[in-house]
Amino acid sequence: MRTLLVVGVVGFFAQLVDGGLGMGYGATSSSLLLTVGLTPAMASASVHLAELGTNLASGVSHWRLGNVDRRLVLRLGVPGAVGAFLGATLLAHLSTVAAAPVMGAVLLLLGLYILTRFALRPPPVATATSSPHRRRFLVPLGLVGGFVDATGGGGWGPVSTTTLLSAGRTAPRTVVGSVDTSELLVTAAASLAFLIGLGSSGLHLGYVLVLLAGGLVAAPAAAWLVSRLPAAVLGTGVGGLIVVTNLRLLLDAVGASPNVSHAVYLVVIAAWASLVTAAVLRHRAGRAEPRRERHTVEPASAS
Repeated sequence: MRTLLVVGVVGFFAQLVDGGLGMGYGATSSSLLLTVGLTPAMASASVHLAELGTNLASGVSHWRLGNVDRRLVLRLGVPGAVGAFLGATLLAHLSTVAAAPVMGAVLLLLGLYILTRFALRPPPVATATSSPHRRRFLVPLGLVGGFVDATGGGGWGPVSTTTLLSAGRTAPRTVVGSVDTSELLVTAAASLAFLIGLGSSGLHLGYVLVLLAGGLVAAPAAAWLVSRLPAAVLGTGVGGLIVVTNLRLLLDAVGASPNVSHAVYLVVIAAWASLVTAAVLRHRAGRAEPRRERHTVEPASAS
């Protein structure tokens, strides 16, 4: 019962992150599920099954709001589904001992990606509502994003959304809406592969339902959070959390001594705290600049 409660809290927190950033549900929830004792395959399978409901609701909402480019959804989502199926199949057939460091490494890299993505200057903003990218760019991106998403328990948003936004050729709302909609294909393919590879005995339906329930409860709070906490600060904080959480798996895998582990933790946490502080100061400076401009009194012209 206590484990189910913890999983529900994980789902709640992960939805807060996803609602504030537009990404990070899978990476955050999988990282925290590993810490409560779930195997890598079970953690990723639980997250993807729970995401079926949230992805469907998100895709319908974006479609109604006109945030979806249908060609982008198919050109990105179909290869993403193929990559997710391959990644889930690989993870389902790895032993727990081998899978733990693999998932830990994938999640740690995703955490670093999110951390640096939001700690540095945001990408350029475009206005095109139809993506100009061709298949030779989108197919490899979808394959890599889907594979990382399945093996890491999350990563479709950090890989696909940030890559398309950084290219600066498509409006952010179209990128987010199309990537969220295409994620339904990725999630369905990964879930199917986990069901084939693990069978129903390898899944815990209770974890899936509690994880989903926690996310649904958090949805209103996520809307409040995104209006109060800057995305740069939230992204920097969450990226660091994912890094620190998965660092333990890699240190254990290489047999690091306690003294070495503590030293690594101190360095990483100090760097993380510095980046969060810099993000907060940068946000405050950005808010103060318009106020200074409004209070600047222009000298009266000579009559």
